Amino acid sequence: MKLDLAKANIAIIGLGYVGLPLAVEFGKHYPTLGFDINQARIKELNQGEDHTLEVSAEELAQATQLSYSADIADLRRANVFIVTVPTPIDAHRQPDLTPLIKASETLGKVMKAGDVVIYESTVYPGATEEDCIPVIERVSGLKYNVDFFAGYSPERINPGDKEHRVTTIKKVTSGSTPDIAEFVDGLYRSIITAGTYKASSIRVAEAAKVIENTQRDLNIALINELAVIFNKLGIDTEEVLLAAGTKWNFLPFRPGLVGGHCIGVDPYYLTHKAQSIGYHPEVILAGRRINDSMGRYVVSELVKAMVKRRIHVAGAKVLVMGLTFKENCPDIRNTKVVDILAELKEYGVAADVFDPWVNSDEAQHEYGITPLSTPEQGAYDAVILAVGHQQFRAMGAAGIRALTKPESVIYDLKYVLDKSMVDIRF
Repeated sequence: MKLDLAKANIAIIGLGYVGLPLAVEFGKHYPTLGFDINQARIKELNQGEDHTLEVSAEELAQATQLSYSADIADLRRANVFIVTVPTPIDAHRQPDLTPLIKASETLGKVMKAGDVVIYESTVYPGATEEDCIPVIERVSGLKYNVDFFAGYSPERINPGDKEHRVTTIKKVTSGSTPDIAEFVDGLYRSIITAGTYKASSIRVAEAAKVIENTQRDLNIALINELAVIFNKLGIDTEEVLLAAGTKWNFLPFRPGLVGGHCIGVDPYYLTHKAQSIGYHPEVILAGRRINDSMGRYVVSELVKAMVKRRIHVAGAKVLVMGLTFKENCPDIRNTKVVDILAELKEYGVAADVFDPWVNSDEAQHEYGITPLSTPEQGAYDAVILAVGHQQFRAMGAAGIRALTKPESVIYDLKYVLDKSMVDIRF
């Protein structure tokens, strides 16, 4: 089947960190509908605002062919549907395909013969054709690769990154038939200045995505384990990494909390699929165990430092600076800072959270946390610099020390301050 790019009428399903930037780029070139079930999100976008800060008001205005809706009926005018909904894990660290299945059910109600659906959400190999497509077939009554077609082009959005944007990151594409693969590739090639890479199949494209973040997860896990070892040896981890980094092929990873919507989640999609076919992955799960244990490790080190200073731990007041999963963005999805807060609570510590990037209502809704608008001066027995926001760097050592009591501990997880200005570093 040959499709005409000139006749593409696009609908983006899900307007979060991934969907909105994509919708804006397509909306500069094609009739595009941004669809989201969150009516408050549609309202703010219609007002030219984006609370995720991924797209500016000026960029929104440039997408002259983009409109927004929460009404399923509006989807019927599209013939190309791109799904960008979240793919989280549940409390048992198993893939939660609920948003993906619900999006597929919605598409089943509106898709017509000749339409194409493209999934961007991170999944395990086989999920598109084994889990999602059958839902569309069941609801629509259409037959896959006869009446409608599919593609997979994994998202590569990096929240808060103003350099690596949708158009400047090479895009992997794939399709359910050779003609569809060419159509999907051509569609993305028309907006992606960095170019595209056409994978041989949907399953290959799915696998390529899921290992991108698994690789990063394992590399960070190695550095986290090394940081624990070096700490026990009394060696500064950053000094070791700077020395090792003088070799041309040394990879510049740093220790830290591994949260967010990708790196801390995607490996569980791959391990789930591996276990379903009878293989128990050793290395991937070992990396996950290390990275998932870092919150507990951080608090144990803080408590040791407080005890050495004769600071009474139970009832102590600690300020945690940063709640987002990474610096300089408001994204709190799967943030591992909450692991630190939970562990502090186990020790009977009273913890305050300060993060100028975070929406207070969202933090309360997601985690039951109400961040401070301004931390109290001279009030804290310890400070944990959990996220390297630019505002914290601007405060400097003097500004952060002003928040603490005379006898206190500053634990810098992100090398925000000079080594000489803190009591512990990751």
